[in-house]
Amino acid sequence: MTSYQLSKPQLNRFNTFGYLSLPGLMSNCIQKIIDAFEEVWAERGGGHHGQSHDGKRRSCIVPFIDQHERLCALDGNYYAGDTNWHSDGYTKQIRYTKIAFYLDHLTRDTGCLRVIPGSHRQGEEYSETLEADARNSEEAWGLKGSEVPAVALETEPGDIVVFQHNLKHAAFGGSERRRMFTINCCERVNQDQIPMLRKNLEGLARFWVDRAYGEKMIATANDQRMVHLEQVLANDDHLAALSAKAREEMEEPSRG
Repeated sequence: MTSYQLSKPQLNRFNTFGYLSLPGLMSNCIQKIIDAFEEVWAERGGGHHGQSHDGKRRSCIVPFIDQHERLCALDGNYYAGDTNWHSDGYTKQIRYTKIAFYLDHLTRDTGCLRVIPGSHRQGEEYSETLEADARNSEEAWGLKGSEVPAVALETEPGDIVVFQHNLKHAAFGGSERRRMFTINCCERVNQDQIPMLRKNLEGLARFWVDRAYGEKMIATANDQRMVHLEQVLANDDHLAALSAKAREEMEEPSRG
């Protein structure tokens, strides 16, 4: 995999606008990733615990870690159709970041990621208005989702997009089989924020997983990787019971 250090201007852009586009960052290994992605879906019969991709709804395997060593730390998704404006949570105390790369050529009209710059900046009137109204853009602004002013991040396989979870993002015009990998990260929290971290980890139960990380992720981790895993590993001991409850209540794991 590629090692990359962000520059100060890139960090400033990320903090100000909430996203970064890194063209070609994974181009040297993208074909191996694509091959491994397809291997996992084929081996799993097309989905997670029997879940199949029907081209109508998003399909998701969380995590991919348990399936293929090459894909450690990646979640695999098939997206279908449009994804309306939303944030991946809207937390104020802990910063969460998503690293996304798509395995298909995507344009503004075929499902590429669209973002509203600055919409992650909580406490400001602009972003709080977007949080209240973005999901109902036609009612609030008389604009279809695809007409909302935004930046369309068109991508080729191997490009990387990084954005903060609070950032409003969407996709329109996507095919029935839009392949995507994501890595979700959060900053290391202080002791006072541990209860909040544990609460946020509860969201993984809907995917029917007993630990935040899979066996291969942990087994193949060197000291450098473990630094990033240790705090979550020390605070996911409640997840197995929650996942067991979810299995009783849900027909299939969550699709997203």
